[in-house]
Amino acid sequence: MTHRVAILGSGAWALAMAGLIGRKPSHRVNIWCPRSSTAALLRRERGNPELLPGATLPDTVAIETEGPAAMAGCSMLLVAVPTIHLAGVLRGHAGAVPRHVPVVSLVKGIESGSMLMPTGMIRREWGERPLAVLSGPSHAEEVAKGLPAAVVVASADASLAIEAQERIMTDRFRVYTNSDMAGVEWAGALKNVIGIAAGICDGLELGDNAKAAMLTRGLAEIARSGEALGAEPGTFSGLAGIGDLLTTCFSPHGRNRRLGRAIGLGKSLEEARGAGGQVVEGVNTVKALMPLAHARGWDMPICRGVHEVLFNGLSPRLAVEGLLLRAPRPEFQPKEGKGP
Repeated sequence: MTHRVAILGSGAWALAMAGLIGRKPSHRVNIWCPRSSTAALLRRERGNPELLPGATLPDTVAIETEGPAAMAGCSMLLVAVPTIHLAGVLRGHAGAVPRHVPVVSLVKGIESGSMLMPTGMIRREWGERPLAVLSGPSHAEEVAKGLPAAVVVASADASLAIEAQERIMTDRFRVYTNSDMAGVEWAGALKNVIGIAAGICDGLELGDNAKAAMLTRGLAEIARSGEALGAEPGTFSGLAGIGDLLTTCFSPHGRNRRLGRAIGLGKSLEEARGAGGQVVEGVNTVKALMPLAHARGWDMPICRGVHEVLFNGLSPRLAVEGLLLRAPRPEFQPKEGKGP
């Protein structure tokens, strides 16, 4: 039996996943590519040398520019489109995928205005359907080279999580299952914001101690807010939480860390984005996050500091000093009925 998997998107992560799944026995992959010029490049080179140098797509991967052709007969759809473009892409393909076909989101972010995460956007545009989310420490550059990685796929439907695990997992790409879809998705979105903060630390040359403190307290912000939304606490100490956060904050491949470092070195947001204004998910996520944090009364000083630096002209060094000069407090708040 041949398993057909379709992927919406043709960026680095979509290509890495296509190569991974396309090399599994009895699997074929169709990539939907929105630009005909990019599609021609992918067909000619069997990859995108600019995005993933040295990575090639197997013959089992087809490139399509029309959604119906890409998704025809697929038994699973992976969505790998930046959050800022996701709503438009979903609307453009409404009705193209039958309701029974499971959709796995590879997207990490929050939609500005609606404050929805990607699976919420999929429900809004396509209605109720089987949904899962895949996240964890997995830079496309390393996955495309066949380097080992471990991630988590989460769904409220345990059988769907297992099905996605079977479709995606290889001997070099380990997939764990999880039932906490909201927590996995929330951690995946907010780790990009903390990644920018970590990059700012690097640009300011604040050292390992300061960066470790930033990561630890950033994880606390992610966990507190995630738990307030109903996420499971254990999710944030797993692959989608601390695992993905570590990779994002230390890897040279990470766009969020790279942008933060450029800002710490004195560049503007536009300069840090580089030519073409590349999508850096943490920028859009923190912009969407702060109204929600304000409405909920969440204490998120690191995320707020990143927002002020990016959008309100606060000096990165002053933002860090502001964090250091906050009033003394316990590291952990005592649980009800415990402690003094």
